[in-house]
Amino acid sequence: MTAPAAFDALGLLREIEGIGRDPRRGGYSRHVFDDAERTLRDWFVERATRLGLGVETDRNGNLWAWWGEPGPDAIVTGSHLDSVPGGGAHDGPLGVVSALDAVARLKGEGFAPARPLAIVVFAEEEGSRFGIACLGSRLLSGEIDPARAGALRDATGRSFADAARDAGLASFGRDDEALSRIGVFVELHVEQGKGLIDLDAPVAVASSILEHGRWRVDVRGQGNHAGTTEIADRRDPMLPAAAAITAARRAASRRSGARATIGRLEPIPGGTNVIASRVAAWMDVRASSEADTRAIVEEVAAEVAEAAAAEGCEASVVEESYSAEVRFDPVLRDRLAAALGGVPVLPTGAGHDAGVLSAHVPTAMLFVRNPSGVSHAPEEGADDAAVAAGVDALAQSIRELS
Repeated sequence: MTAPAAFDALGLLREIEGIGRDPRRGGYSRHVFDDAERTLRDWFVERATRLGLGVETDRNGNLWAWWGEPGPDAIVTGSHLDSVPGGGAHDGPLGVVSALDAVARLKGEGFAPARPLAIVVFAEEEGSRFGIACLGSRLLSGEIDPARAGALRDATGRSFADAARDAGLASFGRDDEALSRIGVFVELHVEQGKGLIDLDAPVAVASSILEHGRWRVDVRGQGNHAGTTEIADRRDPMLPAAAAITAARRAASRRSGARATIGRLEPIPGGTNVIASRVAAWMDVRASSEADTRAIVEEVAAEVAEAAAAEGCEASVVEESYSAEVRFDPVLRDRLAAALGGVPVLPTGAGHDAGVLSAHVPTAMLFVRNPSGVSHAPEEGADDAAVAAGVDALAQSIRELS
């Protein structure tokens, strides 16, 4: 049986397709507690309430929609509604709308779960506003100190503590009550790669997540006039920053399966005819081992330091976040793969809230085929047949776990 038309996953995606569109970057820019993300939160509350679910917000801004009374040993599914700058329509929201669709379908069949069940929407999964990915699940599970989280600042200088207070959160930090309710967490997500294209399969179960972290590269030089300052007299921090970009590519290329990316660069003051006084760059590194990850960062830091010294600048490379390799619960992984008819099992290089929670509760992930293989960009997508297969798989997973 399919869900009522009002809760069809594709229809739900169409309902929110106008929220948070980014006319400059293309795609969507929906960041925690901004107008677009708050609109999506309100939309989720309305939809979940219409489905007969009881909605609550935990102390960290994560939304919970309960089928029946909240309780321990719950089956929890869901994802996030925020995006990277200029992101696609499916990264995050697909897991939320699929959960609504699956629950509506199960309710329509007269299914009664033997365990409590909830749909969760985690806050600041992408880390695009305050710099730390999976912030809602990290706070919930105690993986980040609340004082550090509160001091995080967005591009305007506004702190997470101020933004959270404006969103109605009196405090934030580890939430043992919410964490203890989770018996198992299953997150459905659009695949962020080409694994399912290559396998010609619509759905897979996740096996693992690569080691990954974020580092901030700061280079300080001397701001000056672009037209009057001789090349020999310059202390231009953009040159060591450029060295970081090329060093990251070289260091990752020397290690099988590794990835290193500098996707964000902020020169200060940022004028076309101005030599920057300082440059900040953010580096994302992922690899199959901590040794490789750390070695990449060390090589980049060494090249930046050398380039900075040659240019008369000062440089630093500081870790902002780090996540060890995640291996999802093998018993749960194999149980779901078997229940879904022997679907493929795939690793991923992308971090997720399920990865954060895996250190505390049994977790699993379902991937839905992305015909472009592109993610974190407007071209990201999921074909209609794969979306339908994903909802089928999530509903079957809930039946199996119940």
